[in-house]
Amino acid sequence: MSVTISSTYLGSTALYKLMAGADDVLIEVNDHYSRQTFRNRCLILGPNGVEALTIPVIKPQEKTLVQDIIIDGTEWRTQHWRAIEAAYNSSPFLEFYADDLLPFYTKQYRFLVDFNFELQQRLAQLLGIKCNFSFTNTFNHDVINDYRGLVEKKSAVPAELAIKPYYQVFREKFGFTPGLSALDLLLNEGPEAVLFLQ
Repeated sequence: MSVTISSTYLGSTALYKLMAGADDVLIEVNDHYSRQTFRNRCLILGPNGVEALTIPVIKPQEKTLVQDIIIDGTEWRTQHWRAIEAAYNSSPFLEFYADDLLPFYTKQYRFLVDFNFELQQRLAQLLGIKCNFSFTNTFNHDVINDYRGLVEKKSAVPAELAIKPYYQVFREKFGFTPGLSALDLLLNEGPEAVLFLQ
């Protein structure tokens, strides 16, 4: 099965569940960038609750293509890594996966899609997902298995992509929190994470 998704920063568990059931994942890069999406934002669960990590981008002109969005500055990399450490330092698997993740927060990327693409592939690999990734060549309105809308903050997650509750570091404090980045699932469940995506 082939699915089409949007470029995302540490996408949701629903998105990775979708990828786990796909053979080919086509990433849309020819649509117009819009603010307030998960293209440059992800959600993690920290000691103070849900935290949004946002990659700053150079303010796009009207109708700028996603593939042309440029990351603004470098300070965010250190801030995001510190937030991840604060949120998952007491999780069972941060230490196990840190060497796989840290390079994304030390290497400088110019384009948001390049950063997202490399991180998306790496996270999928760490989650035990085996699929082929590629970019779109042109924008097509009519797409079979179109999940590009999952990038919107207020997009409803289809029931078939919801995952059952799993261990979370701050579950006793906040209860189970759905809709987080798949990074949360990986760092809390480690090699067992793939079982929640099947």
